[in-house]
Amino acid sequence: MNMKNQKPKAIVVGGSIAGESCAKALISAGWDVVVIEKTRGPPTQNPTGAGLGLDPLAQKIVQSWLHEPELLYNNTLPITITENLATEGEKKISSVIGREEGGKYLTAYWADLHGLIYNTLPPEIFLWGHQYLSFCISEDKLTIKVRAKDLETDEIIEIVGDLLVGADGILSSIGPSILPNFKLRYTGYCAWRGVFNFSENDSETILGIRKSYPDIGKCFYTNIGSGSHIILTELKKEKFNWVWYVNQPEPELKGNTTSVKVSSDMIEELHQRAEQVWLPELSRMIKATKDPFLNAIYDCDPLEKIIWDRVVLTGDAAHPTTPHSARSTNMAIIDAAVLGKCLEKWGPDHLYSALEEYQSIRKPVTSAQVLHSRRLGQMKQGLSIPGRERPFDPKTASLEDSEFILNKHVPLVDVVPPILDSIFRSA
Repeated sequence: MNMKNQKPKAIVVGGSIAGESCAKALISAGWDVVVIEKTRGPPTQNPTGAGLGLDPLAQKIVQSWLHEPELLYNNTLPITITENLATEGEKKISSVIGREEGGKYLTAYWADLHGLIYNTLPPEIFLWGHQYLSFCISEDKLTIKVRAKDLETDEIIEIVGDLLVGADGILSSIGPSILPNFKLRYTGYCAWRGVFNFSENDSETILGIRKSYPDIGKCFYTNIGSGSHIILTELKKEKFNWVWYVNQPEPELKGNTTSVKVSSDMIEELHQRAEQVWLPELSRMIKATKDPFLNAIYDCDPLEKIIWDRVVLTGDAAHPTTPHSARSTNMAIIDAAVLGKCLEKWGPDHLYSALEEYQSIRKPVTSAQVLHSRRLGQMKQGLSIPGRERPFDPKTASLEDSEFILNKHVPLVDVVPPILDSIFRSA
């Protein structure tokens, strides 16, 4: 900081859930915040943002940010059951290989959660339609300057602050300038995703799903076939969310995105394959889903550091992960809360101590969860895993393997950092 009694200033890159969570947590810690985001404006019903699950700690954090905490429950559904099914496509039968009850997750639609957090923030802190370009730290190490481009006018702007927060996702623009040799690891599979709005569809499809999946609405279902798996859960506002993971060579991606351009032929092939490998009720729902989209799935080995001088990474920018433990959004929200509390505890004059504490709290947890999620994906996709004699087969799964793939075995998921105790006391 340059002036006494002036608030410290953070520049957050990324306006998705990770970035807005950081903005909320840092404002609560007494910081001024500017958010740089390349999209033209806040999303409403973003078609590429499907369903997600919030764990109890993330729920408490989000509630502590809301003016009316009950709004979270008005926009989510409670999930208390997880059930894994072995599905035989040729015989069109499924059998339960694992089930746990008593869970405390909430399912949400991406745009709904984003809107809840966004509506608690001053809109003037967002620079929509601006692309991050670069940063430099002053010679005296007291400030950081960020350059960004207005995508409408091509004007280059410069913002000076005390801290740069990289919260811009798995393809972070900040990471490469700090880690020039950083490379994502393609998992060997992609994910078809869709949200089926059953307020607009025929009752036969809905009745079929509810008959085949009787606990839908309170259960997170995973159907595991031969070298493939698909998850199914219900969202608020009459929606079913599904994600189907398909083994395939790494696709050719264009631009700074993991999304694959989808053609009508690809969707037709998706429908035909669904009829072959899944229950008729599930394949019928997939066929009735409007505008399914396809993402390549990546992660990376845990980074050695997630802080450098006046730069800190959070969310998928800090720990790219696969989706199989429902950790991506949860880790981003918890990262933001921990970072905010560390900055509040140490104050702006001890920034490096705050960042070191943030890293020491979050890095061991996120590293373990990234590697656990990787192994889950490899097992459910029937891929070779170092140390295993043969790939996982749901039809012959051991009790040990069936237990391992349940959500309750995600490492450190129930650990609440002491620095967040105040959130639990107030929520």
